[in-house]
Amino acid sequence: MIKNIIFDMGNVLLDYNPNVILDKVCGSEEEKRIIKKELFEGPEWLMGDRGEITNAERYELVKKRVPEKLHEKLKMCVEQWDICMVKVEGAEEFIRYVKEKGYGLYILSNASVEFYQYFPRQFEQDFFDGIVVSARAKLLKPDLKIYKYLLETYALEAEECFFLDDREENVVGAKKAGMKGYLFQNDFDKIKSKLDNLK
Repeated sequence: MIKNIIFDMGNVLLDYNPNVILDKVCGSEEEKRIIKKELFEGPEWLMGDRGEITNAERYELVKKRVPEKLHEKLKMCVEQWDICMVKVEGAEEFIRYVKEKGYGLYILSNASVEFYQYFPRQFEQDFFDGIVVSARAKLLKPDLKIYKYLLETYALEAEECFFLDDREENVVGAKKAGMKGYLFQNDFDKIKSKLDNLK
């Protein structure tokens, strides 16, 4: 029986889209390409998610690979990228629906410590029964250890957990940990039906 729903955060609860800040800051497609490649797709992004570097340190590292004329724009992207983090359509309604149904609600997210700045602007943290952020756990999905860390931290039984993520490899990781897993594709209504069938 499913008793707990575990949410990924990016593109499940909040819309992670680097193009929002890139479109605002950059003056050309070439500028967007450079900053997107070096900042959002570079190794420092995962280093932040692992809690290895701060935002300021991320900027100092990335700027070494970016033309000096773009340093100010890069800094703006580093400091303001989270303007894209607004609620995914239907997310708030869904979490209220499952909360009223009596499910425990948890978050398991690959994110830097900045999570604790932007997430509370959109959702009340206290609404959730537990939150694990990779930067604090020093682990990343789909490493099996981070799923076990969540289960142990909140004394959850894996077979009672239903995990939602927009990345298939993370869903596979949850299943390896013994959870039910679902690849999220902006389909909250389908998830409601699936939960009803799992009871």
